[in-house]
Amino acid sequence: MGNIVLNAAGLFAMIFLGYFLKQLKVLSKADGSILSKIILNVTLPAAIILNLAAMQVQVSALSLIVIALIITIVQILFAFFLTKNESSTLQQFAMYCGSGFNIGNFAIPFAQSFYPLGIPLISLFDMGNSIMLAGGTTIFIEFLIGKRTTFEPGKIFLNLLRSPTFTIYLVMLIIRSADWRIPEAALALVQPIGIANTFLSMFMIGLFLDFRLPKHTTPTVIKILSLRYGLAFVLFAAFYVLPIPVLLKPVLCLLVFAPIPLFGVINSVIAGMEEEAVGFVSSISFLISMPLMTGVLMLFGLA
Repeated sequence: MGNIVLNAAGLFAMIFLGYFLKQLKVLSKADGSILSKIILNVTLPAAIILNLAAMQVQVSALSLIVIALIITIVQILFAFFLTKNESSTLQQFAMYCGSGFNIGNFAIPFAQSFYPLGIPLISLFDMGNSIMLAGGTTIFIEFLIGKRTTFEPGKIFLNLLRSPTFTIYLVMLIIRSADWRIPEAALALVQPIGIANTFLSMFMIGLFLDFRLPKHTTPTVIKILSLRYGLAFVLFAAFYVLPIPVLLKPVLCLLVFAPIPLFGVINSVIAGMEEEAVGFVSSISFLISMPLMTGVLMLFGLA
């Protein structure tokens, strides 16, 4: 129990340090954008290589890719039908911020600290998650609201190949499916870079935290968070009671509580939602998700 509290406190401290230095104007939100590029292109791929280097590829585990796709579609439909009487902007806000998962910048760094054995499975789930974030979500939402009538799978695939994270997932999946091994010397070179991923990711979250909220958007924010986490609890209960393979159950129960992905934030702003409201929802989702995900690991005796 003591280790759980210490790990959680350590992650919170990293986030708070980033936020505190931003408040002191030592660093700014713009520095967070620079850190984000370093994480997505350098430390996160390194962390993925380290954590997938010994992965045993099983057919049941590959189902996580499909499950991630299905969950995201369910999230979008749930938000769509529950906001049918709202404005188009609010409806898109609900669908973008109510769907998808922040795996690379949150769930994987979180798991590195608490549950490193689960990272290969989390990575497989993120492959399906990435397909939606790379364009699948936008295409599906635009179909639902009548803005799109064509489907462009090629565009999604090209976007995926431009993502260092997805490309590394794919390469490592091929390597481990063929039972090839990465030389120990190469892993030793990658290790210090991958280890830095947890701190940089949590620190970046602190730089991006924004608690400014226009009063007139408060009901909207409450609705979005209620939609996202209400469905998360329903999915958690379903996965907990269903006869799912023992290795997959804790991963699915954990990831349904992952926070709002960056693409959801960007697309909500593009749809016309106020930046302050979107930033606030995103910030609060990180602070809600961390204790919930810690609780899931405690429930399964994994933390």
